[in-house]
Amino acid sequence: MLTVEKIGGTSMTAFADVLQNIIFHGRQGQALYNRIFVVSAYANVTNWLLENKKTGAPGVYHHITQNQEFRAALQEVAAKLKELNTHYAPLGLDLAVADAFIQQRIDQAQTYLESLTNVLASGYVNSYNILQAAREILASIGEAHSAFNSVNILQNKGVHATLVDLSGFDDARALTIDERIQQAFSGIDFANTICIATGYTKGTEGIMREFDRGYSEVTFSKIAVAVRPQEAIIHKEYHLCSADPMMVGIDHCRPVGFTNYDVADQLADVGMEAIHPKASKPLEINAIDLRIKNTFEPEHPGTLITRDYVADSTHIEVITGTEKVVIIDIYDPLMVGAAGFDLHLMQAFNDLGVSYIFKATSANSISLVIWQKDLKPQLLETLEARYEKVAVEKVALVCLIGSNIDRAGLLAQAASALAEAGINISSAGFALRKVNIQFVIGREDYKNAIIALNNSFKLPS
Repeated sequence: MLTVEKIGGTSMTAFADVLQNIIFHGRQGQALYNRIFVVSAYANVTNWLLENKKTGAPGVYHHITQNQEFRAALQEVAAKLKELNTHYAPLGLDLAVADAFIQQRIDQAQTYLESLTNVLASGYVNSYNILQAAREILASIGEAHSAFNSVNILQNKGVHATLVDLSGFDDARALTIDERIQQAFSGIDFANTICIATGYTKGTEGIMREFDRGYSEVTFSKIAVAVRPQEAIIHKEYHLCSADPMMVGIDHCRPVGFTNYDVADQLADVGMEAIHPKASKPLEINAIDLRIKNTFEPEHPGTLITRDYVADSTHIEVITGTEKVVIIDIYDPLMVGAAGFDLHLMQAFNDLGVSYIFKATSANSISLVIWQKDLKPQLLETLEARYEKVAVEKVALVCLIGSNIDRAGLLAQAASALAEAGINISSAGFALRKVNIQFVIGREDYKNAIIALNNSFKLPS
C-alpha cells in the first residue's frame, strides 16, 4: 500500500515524535517502505527566509526588495540552521555532514541572489519577475535542509532512505513542476526505500508565484497525482476538529472523522485549511482519499476526506469562522431592477485581485465580506467614485459546515442560539447545496458565538 504523506513544519521540528509516531509507528522491516514523505521546513525557518507568515516581520527577502545588503542576514540564517542541527544530533544526525550541506546550499543561494540583485540594480528588467525568482530561491532552502537531515538520520539508523530534492538547485533544465516531479520519481523502487521529498518544487511556472506559502501542499498533491497512492496523508500538530478546542475546550469538540472535499473547500474559504484548496482539487478530481492525522496521537485514525462522502445522519460537522474580515456595503438607488448592475462591481474586485467569501443583496444594496488584509485603498476609492454610498465595518463570520446539514429548523436553531447569547446577526446566508450556513456578526462576539453554536449543536458520538 503506497502512501504519500506530508509532514508540517511544527511536526518536523519535533522530529523525535515524527520518528516514533509516524515513520516507525507499528511498522517492522519492509513495512517501513512504500511511503513518500513530503516535508516542510522546520518551524520558523521560512519566516526567517521570507517574512513571518502571521506578523509580517521581515526576513532575508525584505532586504532584497529594499535594495539592501542581504548577505549578512542570509548567513545569520545559516548559523540558525546549524544551531537547529544540534537539536537532532541525539537522533543520529551527522552534524559535520549536515552543517556542510546547509552551508553549501546557503552559499550557492547567495551566489544566485547576488546575480539577481545585480540585474535588478541595472533597471533594465521587470522587478517583479526578479523578486519572484529571489523568493523562490530563498523558500527552497528550508525544505532542502529538513529533507536532507531526515534522510541522514534515517540512513544512520539503518533505514534505506532516498532524498528526492525537487528544488533543482543544480539543475538548469527548463522543467515544469509536474515534469520535475515525474522525472524525480521515475525508476524509484518504492517497495525498498522511504522517499523524503522537499516540499518546494522548482518549475518554470514558479510554484510561489501561483501558491505562495501554500506551496508544500501543492507539491504533496502533485506527487500524489503522479504516483497514485492508495491514500494521501497530512500529519499536523492537531486534529481536524468540530470546533477550535482553544475556544470551546478540548472536552467539547472532537475529530471530524469523515467528510468530503466540498466541506474541505468551505473550511479553506474561512482560513481553516485542512488542505490548500488548490492542492485539494487534483486529489478530488483523481479520487485520491486524503487523511488528516495528529502527529502526537498516532493511534487515532484522524479524519478521512473523500470525494463522495455524505454523513448518514443530518448534523453539523464543523463550527468555525474568522474574525479577520470586513463587510463592504455598496448602496445605490439605481441598482433596483438593473440587470447586471454588479458586473462593474465585480470587475473592480477582479482588477485588484480581491475575492469575497460572503455576498448578500437587496433591492438597492450589495454586501460583501472580504479578508481585512485585502481592504485596499484603491478598492475603496474605485467603489466610492462609482456608487452613491460605500460603508465598511469590521466584522466576524461564523459558519455551520457539514456534508449533510439540510434539515428543517436548523437555521432557526442556530439563530436562536446566537440570540440567547445576546449576539446580533448582521447578515446570514447559504447556497442551495446547504453545506455551509454563514452568519455575519460583530467582531467582539466571535468567540461567544462559536461557543454558543457549539453548545447548541452536538456531534453524534
